[in-house]
Amino acid sequence: MDPNRSNRRGFLRQTAALASVAAGAGWAVRGQSAHAQHVHGESPRRGARYRVDHMTHYTPLQDYAGIITPAPLHFMQQHSSEFPEIDPQQHRLTIHGMVDRPLSFSMADLKQLPSVSRIHFLECHGNSSPAIHGSDDPNLGLPVQFVHGMTSCSEWSGVPLSVLLHEAGVHKGASWLVSEGGDAGKFTHTLPLAKAMEDVIVAYGQNGEPLRVEQGYPIRLVVPGWEAPFSVKYLRHIKVVDQPYMAWNESMNHSVSRPDLGGKARWYHFQFGPKSVITRPSAGLNMPGRGYVQITGLAWSGAGTVTKVEVSTDGGRSWKEAKRHAPVLPRAHTRFTFDWAWDGQEAVIQSRCTDDAGEVQPSLTELTKNWGMDAADWKKTPLPRAIHFNAIQPWKIARDGSISDVLFA
Repeated sequence: MDPNRSNRRGFLRQTAALASVAAGAGWAVRGQSAHAQHVHGESPRRGARYRVDHMTHYTPLQDYAGIITPAPLHFMQQHSSEFPEIDPQQHRLTIHGMVDRPLSFSMADLKQLPSVSRIHFLECHGNSSPAIHGSDDPNLGLPVQFVHGMTSCSEWSGVPLSVLLHEAGVHKGASWLVSEGGDAGKFTHTLPLAKAMEDVIVAYGQNGEPLRVEQGYPIRLVVPGWEAPFSVKYLRHIKVVDQPYMAWNESMNHSVSRPDLGGKARWYHFQFGPKSVITRPSAGLNMPGRGYVQITGLAWSGAGTVTKVEVSTDGGRSWKEAKRHAPVLPRAHTRFTFDWAWDGQEAVIQSRCTDDAGEVQPSLTELTKNWGMDAADWKKTPLPRAIHFNAIQPWKIARDGSISDVLFA
């Protein structure tokens, strides 16, 4: 079997698996597809090379339970003009630079080395950005999907990067890595050596199967808790160096100016702060009626484990602790639920989480203050772009049962 063709078929079917799940659970969808994908450029054809300007796929967070994202529904950002055609029999990972022994590993070599399987989330640095709110494009899915759906959680299998670096013998003065992918654009990103030695995986498996082509087949980096651009796909080169490099995507595409820095941008963004979102009920759905409803959602943090999730049904005036469902793992999504009886009146529901570093997810007001911004900055048209945005997400329930996004209303 040709693994690339198999993966393409999976990509074309990637949202069909969960069709009608929301409706089957008693939730009515209002005017939007619950399992849409967003693709710019020509449609892919079986057996043809992908030639598009950019492709984005949002995970339908509202449509599944638990914490593991089905592999076909894992979010995707493709930064090059096509998916690479990589023969796994020929693909190699080279480690060079400030090492005692430059090494080149085949896929067979990697699979003979000590392996691990760990559950971790990945999240695009631009997930939940204010600029995404209010897009009103029915092809993007429900708001919780296209606003917050650039995060997914999987079980990743592969070789700890530390094993490969120890094999190569890192020089004493080394402090950073430069990783390069095998895609047409040679996506490149840098990574501090200390993080690489801590918990980074060179992954060849996802949820018990080989990586799919849209997830970096045949190997990718998985950098737990840090923004997803560090997790370079189609990995083929790692250069060990003694200083940070300003790769193009880091300096030109992944930096955003901030008022608290005098209009300048931070060069590096690493770990995600605590974050949560109610996935159901959420905007675009309709309440099934008065009475009992189970509020459910996801919480996560790049710092480690989510130690508490709280839910408010009165717009943040009061908070009650939600139930966290096992497994509760470090740098992974955590499923939470909260039992509630809706009285048919207008309500605003929202969640916040606390991680084991003691950090609490901020409100928009708190985040604005922390970033040295003014509330008026969020009233601009179009809404500004922001990265590592983790403000509390409120959903407004109207008396007729319709639900809307009111974060920037």
